[in-house]
Amino acid sequence: MESLIILGSQWGDEGKGKIVDLLAPEYDYVVRYQGGSNAGHTVIVGNKKYTLHLIPSGILHQGKKNVITNGVVISLEELLKEMESVKEVSGDFEGKLFISERSHIVFPYHKILDSLSEKSKGKDKVGTTLKGIGPAYMAKYARTGIRMVDLFDPPYFKHRLENAMNEAKEISEKIYGEKFTLDLNQLYDETLRNFEKIAPLVTDTSLLLHNALMDGKKVLFEGAQGTMLDVDMGTYPYVTSSNASALGICNGTGVAPKHIGKAKVYGVSKAYVTRVGEGPFPTELKDGDGIKLREEGHEFGSTTGRPRRCGWLDLVALRFACRINGIDGLIITKLDVLDHFDKIKVCVAYEYEGKEIRDFPASLKILEKCKPIYKELKGWDKNTQGLKDINELPEEAWEFIKVIEEETGSKVVMLSTGPERTEYTWVDKV
Repeated sequence: MESLIILGSQWGDEGKGKIVDLLAPEYDYVVRYQGGSNAGHTVIVGNKKYTLHLIPSGILHQGKKNVITNGVVISLEELLKEMESVKEVSGDFEGKLFISERSHIVFPYHKILDSLSEKSKGKDKVGTTLKGIGPAYMAKYARTGIRMVDLFDPPYFKHRLENAMNEAKEISEKIYGEKFTLDLNQLYDETLRNFEKIAPLVTDTSLLLHNALMDGKKVLFEGAQGTMLDVDMGTYPYVTSSNASALGICNGTGVAPKHIGKAKVYGVSKAYVTRVGEGPFPTELKDGDGIKLREEGHEFGSTTGRPRRCGWLDLVALRFACRINGIDGLIITKLDVLDHFDKIKVCVAYEYEGKEIRDFPASLKILEKCKPIYKELKGWDKNTQGLKDINELPEEAWEFIKVIEEETGSKVVMLSTGPERTEYTWVDKV
């Protein structure tokens, strides 16, 4: 079996964690390649719910090697908390969890700067999770960041930490007018104490993955957030701070493009669309249908608890995601949420200034003026939750799938019909 990329093809929260959990048994390595603790994968196993923000979902399976690569920014406190939450399943982490020595670290001052920046923007705020992810990536590209490898050299680490904290203090006090109270020595000591607990897991993950692929090992790459939140290709500036599409895999892992290019790509999409945070959302519903989608789909953020904005499936955006990711197959999640709608709509194009457009625009000024052009389908009013036999799928649901395939040019390969591990069915495995 080839390696596989699983990524979100909407604005995140598509149910990627469950899909990675389902497919992980078929792979040797499960790899997280971007983002930070601003992302959350929720996996339900029996009556136990696991919310993973940094650790790949493969940690819930025995015998899998889980890799957090250089493209991920890591809060040590949150990583340790998460490790504790899955310890009963994973046991000892050595040989199971590998952390890139090149990963950048999220510090408390990044969270302070994140909060101050959002507050200063007022109505133009991005709607971040306030986890410090954006400022950590900013430090990375400003060359003032601190990497895991730096912590193996305490004097060097302290020098860089002092410089970074002086800069954060200047920004806090002189730009935002807020008192900066973090103590250098306290943060230095606390960081090294935390690092000591994970130091044996820190390694050259670029080399690890290169060797694995050369040895014919099967690697599953899991993305966080979704394509429409990609910092380059998404609805900028209402995006995350990393490449959440397949375009981020090479720089996020240190694996050569010719090796990544051999992998298949599955895009995960809900049967409708949700979005957390600010920004244009052409198919957003603010009526009873939107409320029904939120309540039926339990649409509240796994990281923040915030209610998600909900709308009908946007095939203009999904068509765009299929193109830039080179998606080989679509996995449609939460099909069961649509079970009891009389009519179901899918957006097949936008209307902008009296003209029909079928390609997703880069300009947010254009996007916010776009009106969805819908194709209306008959609902199936039958229970599909837990459906395992594809032959039992209602005819109207088949029509829904057919429209998705025709409009995106990508095959639907799997349906997820509920939150449990067992609630899914293959449609056409490619």
